[in-house]
Amino acid sequence: MGTQFNDTKTAFELKSDSELNWAYWLFKMIGNNTLINVGTALTNFSLKLHLPVEGMIRSTVFNQFCGGISEQDCLPVIKKMHEKGVGSVLDYSVEGKDDEASLEATFKKTMETIDFGNKHRNDGIPIVVFKPTGFGRFAVFQKVTEGKELTEGEKKEWGRIRERFDAACKKAYEYNIPILVDAEESWMQTAADDLVEEMMRKYNKKEPIVYGTLQMYRHDRLPYLKALYERAVKDDFYIGMKIVRGAYMEKENERAAEMGYPTPICANKQATDDNYDAMLRFILDHIDRISLFAGTHNEKSAALLMNLMKEKGLKPNDKRVWLAQLYGMSDHISFNASKEHYNVAKYLPFGPVREVMPYLIRRAEENTSVAGQTGRELMLLEAEKKRRKAAKA
Repeated sequence: MGTQFNDTKTAFELKSDSELNWAYWLFKMIGNNTLINVGTALTNFSLKLHLPVEGMIRSTVFNQFCGGISEQDCLPVIKKMHEKGVGSVLDYSVEGKDDEASLEATFKKTMETIDFGNKHRNDGIPIVVFKPTGFGRFAVFQKVTEGKELTEGEKKEWGRIRERFDAACKKAYEYNIPILVDAEESWMQTAADDLVEEMMRKYNKKEPIVYGTLQMYRHDRLPYLKALYERAVKDDFYIGMKIVRGAYMEKENERAAEMGYPTPICANKQATDDNYDAMLRFILDHIDRISLFAGTHNEKSAALLMNLMKEKGLKPNDKRVWLAQLYGMSDHISFNASKEHYNVAKYLPFGPVREVMPYLIRRAEENTSVAGQTGRELMLLEAEKKRRKAAKA
């Protein structure tokens, strides 16, 4: 493992002893599949019955993985991390609503968040973000991806989606603050990719403002970016790209099996890791045209990125390259990389406790399914607890 990430004093400097102990206990719980399954069921049951559990949730798992219930509520966390050189990407993490009133509310909240990000960029908000299905129904994205004819009502919906994409990207462009567009399931993604490219052509004429997202557990993403690069060179626009390993693998494989088409997912974890690292190399080989936002909790990939930058003579703080992790996870990567002056950001989810629960449940489930993730967090937290105890002796 990359030894540059083993400095636990730097990694957990922002945590008090009680916060450190609490994080250790929480990851211990998350590491237990049975507890997670039972806890998830009980939490969903309690929320459906409107039992008074929100206070307990907020003081436990919510505070570990979320910045607060509103943008303003997140400011203390944002400023603390900024003091250590780590930026925040405010992520309004309300999921799963597709009625028009909710979509319009999410769009308005996104616009407010962009305004807030611009107002507080000097406090540590260098980049903003939105999710495609926050702006329109999944089913409409899916029909456009599949090339099916839309009804008159769906045509109006698609028009609103395009208008919302454009309004968010235009505001980011006017503020000169980069905006990330998240990726979702493959059977709706082509429609989102095409909209993102449309926005890149419009707003990335001088530098990347609009960033798409590539989930590298998909084996077709590198060929996609290579083709996009050729179009960008030909038509003279810049590419911004966030790369992640991906968040919907089981769903992707299940749907492919049910519907009888080849899965878009890499054969195994090693193939995904290789695909991710190949993408890092390709982007850094074409850094004159493509800017990178590398989301990873994998130490080897983070170390590879830093080493490739050194090999190519890029300064750690080159504004075209960012390294990112989720808030509440992999602090050893974030804060140690920041200490070496790399551009680092944390995805900082926020929103009402009840509305953010689907996101939190997914975080907990992902931690149990990613090999070694929880164990690594526990090992580092334990090492820091021992270091502090020895320092006080």
